[in-house]
Amino acid sequence: MPTDFMPPMPLRKGVRRARPHEVIASLLVVWLLVCPSARAWGPEANHLVNRWAIQTLPEPLQAFFQAYTAVILDHANDPDLWMKKDRYEQFRHYIYLDAYGRFPYLKLPHSYQAAVREYGSRRILREGTLPWQIGEFSLRVTNDMRAQNWNKAILDASALAYYVADAHDPLQTTENFNGQLTGETGLANRFSVDLIARYKNFLIFRSVAAVKISDPTEYAFGMALEANTWVDRILLEDRTALDDLPSYDEDYFDRFYTGIGSVISQELSAAAHDIGSYWYTAWLNAGEPALPSR
Repeated sequence: MPTDFMPPMPLRKGVRRARPHEVIASLLVVWLLVCPSARAWGPEANHLVNRWAIQTLPEPLQAFFQAYTAVILDHANDPDLWMKKDRYEQFRHYIYLDAYGRFPYLKLPHSYQAAVREYGSRRILREGTLPWQIGEFSLRVTNDMRAQNWNKAILDASALAYYVADAHDPLQTTENFNGQLTGETGLANRFSVDLIARYKNFLIFRSVAAVKISDPTEYAFGMALEANTWVDRILLEDRTALDDLPSYDEDYFDRFYTGIGSVISQELSAAAHDIGSYWYTAWLNAGEPALPSR
């Protein structure tokens, strides 16, 4: 498209000019069509990391979450459903770090207010708000526990787990989320959903005890930055796996898993540890309230 400004064409008689709010709505629809899959890791991965996360917790918190395992798993993918009612939910599932320059993206302030002052709220929304969403839900779970609103605490903890897992999906941290910029369209599902569905029984969980997180939002940026370091490796392994094959067939997936399976295990294990750490931190920050028995 030319970058020079062009004056609007005159309207034919009887044709109504679109109102500003209609233009914005249309642009939002177009953007949602090209945004990354909101599912990210997919339901099976989210179930795995939630089960694993419970194992990282100390007592008595582990027993409490263990008792609510079924509820947590039932709501593990609620943020996917929220998008049907909230058109802005999509933007909370990712952050395009590479839209802000080169790693480690020092031009992007980690304070939301500072980031908005630097880039404007529209751009911050467009490039994704995942780390700030994690910080927000960490506070929600803390407040739920402090108020001893345990049913709400479990539901918010499930959503928090979803967002933390998203931050460990490398493709949720890049503009090239679907391989569309490098001729590898469809990469998001192949990496984040299909590989896990095919090889979930081979994924290795390395249990590490949950720890207290000093700054939930800053820690979330750290998770996304670490995951982002794998983007180039994923793109390379995807391209190499397809080499000399006519399609993304069984041979392709075997090759792709051989090349990248260790990264998936590492990121899902890290996600489980960090989910447990966020839950544990919320309880500590709430004053370690007595937990109910079921």
